[in-house]
Amino acid sequence: MTSLCTFALIAVFADTIVAATAQVQQDFHPKLAHTQQEFSFVVNASFDETFPLFGAYEERKWAVGFDPRFVFPASPHDQQGMVFTTLQEGLPRVWTNTCFDFATGHVQYVYWIADVMVAFIDIRVTNFAARQTRIKVVYERTALRAEANEQVLAMAQADANNGPHWAEMINGHLQKTAAK
Repeated sequence: MTSLCTFALIAVFADTIVAATAQVQQDFHPKLAHTQQEFSFVVNASFDETFPLFGAYEERKWAVGFDPRFVFPASPHDQQGMVFTTLQEGLPRVWTNTCFDFATGHVQYVYWIADVMVAFIDIRVTNFAARQTRIKVVYERTALRAEANEQVLAMAQADANNGPHWAEMINGHLQKTAAK
């Protein structure tokens, strides 16, 4: 058998092994849910007033039930790299902030729920009009096991409808603050 024929036989054999391995992996690892939802809304305040509200420390002021426990920094404040935990819907979450950039209006978080999901949240804060700021939020969620698929899909559906709720909470907070 020539080396060219041997190479061709090995290539066919390798393709068969790769295809069989992929099928076995599919059989043992069912498709895990991955979702992406986005929403936008307008806040009735300047960029300078609005941007800080998307840091975990400041978010406590407007997000009902959001109670971060800071791991880093030791003296809680909003900064890129902050790490904190929350207990939401009875599930402990570990969060990290991957971007907190006032200059670009970009905020980003990743959180993990053990054996359930990993979530990525990307927030863009931009000037919209005089004393108005536009917020765009993108949630991506990935199930970590098939049993979590339904929960990931339900959370994604809720994400899609969060714009009006967030706008109401933030604008309500800003109105109370301005009245003081």
